Amino acid sequence: MGQAALLSGLESLGLGDRVLTDPAALAAFGSDALTAFHQRPEAVVLAACEDDVVQTVRFCHREGVPFVARGSGTSLSGGSVPVEGGIVIALNRLDRVVRVDPDARIAVVQPGVINLDVTAAAAPHGLLYAPDPSSQGVCSIGGNLAFNSGGAHCLKHGMTSNHVLGIRAVLPDGEIVEFGGGTTDPVGPDWVGMFCGSEGLFGIALEVTLRLVTLAGTARTALAVYPSLEAAGDAVARVVGAGLLPVAMEIMDALAMQAAEASVKPGYPAGAALLIVELEGEPEVVEADAAHLAELLDASGATEITVTEDVTERALIWKGRKSAFSAVGWLAPDYIVQDGVVPRTRLGEALAEIGRLSEEAEIRVANVFHAGDGNLHPLILFDGREDGAVVRAEELAAEILRLCVRLGGSITGEHGVGLEKRHFLELMFSPDDFALMHRLRAAVDPQGLANRGKMLEQAAA
Repeated sequence: MGQAALLSGLESLGLGDRVLTDPAALAAFGSDALTAFHQRPEAVVLAACEDDVVQTVRFCHREGVPFVARGSGTSLSGGSVPVEGGIVIALNRLDRVVRVDPDARIAVVQPGVINLDVTAAAAPHGLLYAPDPSSQGVCSIGGNLAFNSGGAHCLKHGMTSNHVLGIRAVLPDGEIVEFGGGTTDPVGPDWVGMFCGSEGLFGIALEVTLRLVTLAGTARTALAVYPSLEAAGDAVARVVGAGLLPVAMEIMDALAMQAAEASVKPGYPAGAALLIVELEGEPEVVEADAAHLAELLDASGATEITVTEDVTERALIWKGRKSAFSAVGWLAPDYIVQDGVVPRTRLGEALAEIGRLSEEAEIRVANVFHAGDGNLHPLILFDGREDGAVVRAEELAAEILRLCVRLGGSITGEHGVGLEKRHFLELMFSPDDFALMHRLRAAVDPQGLANRGKMLEQAAA
């Protein structure tokens, strides 16, 4: 479809100035947080209501125009990059918390609602929304749903998929459907589970019903310093193997801590590696678990252990951890963040091997990750102005993903496949697996309009 016809068709929907066509305005929608991929869309629709989304999708289906839904654009896999000749449907204005039901412990929200705003709406009722990606102050629920986001506290509470009870969505052909509901015991096929983490391939969520959890009575955060990343990784396996289930377990290496100190100054103790462990629950339970945790950390070779219950101190600890991705800009002009997963029992081995690969490639790697579930986020630091630097950094990133699969893990924990990791799917899936995925996609979207080119397309070639 020609650009003139496309723009004329969009204008016929009565969207007025909510259709952006100026090149300067479109530039902001050409990439997500992974800026290595960029494609300027033909137009951007700033949806102001649910009907704007539905009518735009129906137009795209009728005219064969590919589209991608976009929230805050914080994806780290190229997941919300437009396709050539396609449009962006921006959902930021669909940012209403429709209702919070404290008795049912649910919140019903539109897709453009910011993650942290859900907890802000639930907090007066003694509730919170548990998934907490590092970008939770800016990322939207629609994007969290598309990529099954996690966060530091997903060890105990689970990923986004564990907290989505119901979805109203528009399919790529314009049909409006409702999956799930307001309970944790749905009847029939798990359509919610299929939609969550599908990276926009099955359509656009219009309204999402989220499960809320009770605010903990007591929380305690421990910092343990280790002489090496491998020792910190082994400590994680020791803690979990002993039967403790902290709400969060995070590891930062010296480079990541240096970046955090340069940025938000959390006051972390010095060392080669820092393990952050948080416990929560009823006071007597936390007290007993904290005593057990102290014994385990001491036996694991920690050189320094500090513990705090102070709300302000704990907030600063987590601010430092969650600022790590952006803070490495203090260390290098460019970086690639990876998102592989390894079994907890092989975490120490994986970290030692990443260290070896880093030295071999002569590229610095800052490690900061969700240690409790083995979700690695190595930050590969480079200067894109140097000849060949980007290629060398990408080669190291690829080798780290291959390492994760060799150790029995996955190429992604929460950032998704998007454009970045399509080449690596064949490390995990067989031709029969791909055939099934494509059959399912084709059953929902025969024209392949919804977020075309992401996740599956290249892997099937």
